Amino acid sequence: MYLKTLHLRQFRNYQDQKVEFNAAKTILVGNNAQGKSNLLEAVELLATLRSHRMARDRDLIQDGTELAQINANLERDTGISDLTLTLRRNGRRSVAINGEIVRRQMDFLGVLNAVQFSSLDLELVRGSPEVRRNWLDTLLIQLEPVYAHILQQYNQVLRQRNAFLKKHQESALNSQNTQLALWDAQLATTGTRVIRRRDRAIQRLAPIAAAWHASISGSTEILEIKYSPNIPLDQQQPEQVQQAFLNKIQQRAVAELYRGTTLVGPHRDEVELTINQTPARQYGSQGQQRTLVLALKLAELQLIEEVVKEPPLLLLDDVLAELDPYRQNQLLDAIQDRFQTLITTTHLSSFDAQWLNSSQILFVKAGEISIN
Repeated sequence: MYLKTLHLRQFRNYQDQKVEFNAAKTILVGNNAQGKSNLLEAVELLATLRSHRMARDRDLIQDGTELAQINANLERDTGISDLTLTLRRNGRRSVAINGEIVRRQMDFLGVLNAVQFSSLDLELVRGSPEVRRNWLDTLLIQLEPVYAHILQQYNQVLRQRNAFLKKHQESALNSQNTQLALWDAQLATTGTRVIRRRDRAIQRLAPIAAAWHASISGSTEILEIKYSPNIPLDQQQPEQVQQAFLNKIQQRAVAELYRGTTLVGPHRDEVELTINQTPARQYGSQGQQRTLVLALKLAELQLIEEVVKEPPLLLLDDVLAELDPYRQNQLLDAIQDRFQTLITTTHLSSFDAQWLNSSQILFVKAGEISIN
């Protein structure tokens, strides 16, 4: 797939900016806080309807305006698509493909695929389980767009069940057991769908990431990735997982009532990253942790390409400065011209002459883009 144009209106610090991409690699050069990352964020939003910065829609819209718009022209093997995402200050989004409003947002997902790799991604190793869950969910949305709907359903049931627990926390709940049982059943049903898809995705990703990690580390380290759900996953059949889910809810019933919140379900899952059987967050240097994240990102690219049958876009947000020359070369060699790549940097010294000669170079200053 090839992103031909991107048009940003009142998005972040871009008033009205159109960019045409004319090379497999585009390098965006500029000082910090000029808008380089904002442009990559716009592409990420078109791909996943999420931002890794976890920004609210109103934070993406320029002050004094009611809406922002991101428009892109994308070429794929199946033809050319015109994509539009409109963000509104009241939180109501709309999406359109070729000028036609798309009612279900999951039908918009999967048209553009992209992998974002930023300096924030070290949090995948160091951060909380929530960071790893969000990363896995974002990947899954691209592999299987219906997952966005499945996750939304689960989160809605979770919010309602939590509200119920909080409201009835003080009572013995004798008269409320029937209603709580209904929430339990819905949580188990929707949660099982989330758990099984996450597990399947990790099983596909893990060997690819391990192979990349072995390549980058010179086979001196063994990377293992395991999905560690809050519910025992000994059995793979949906009915058995649901029953295990309900059993676990019963085990934690008293604690849930005491705490007034749901303690069982995929919102408490973990993705375990280990190197040589040691948890990665406790293992080695920043360089070794960066090797792990690099392996994960290259695995994401490869897995998406295998599933959608076309190479996704690669968005590199200020990561070359974070990598030593060896890891830089590993990444740049893996990319070549296989993936259309947008790269942000504060200076061009990280790139060799061959890369510079084969790349489109754009300069970003205060939300305006120029070629010199």
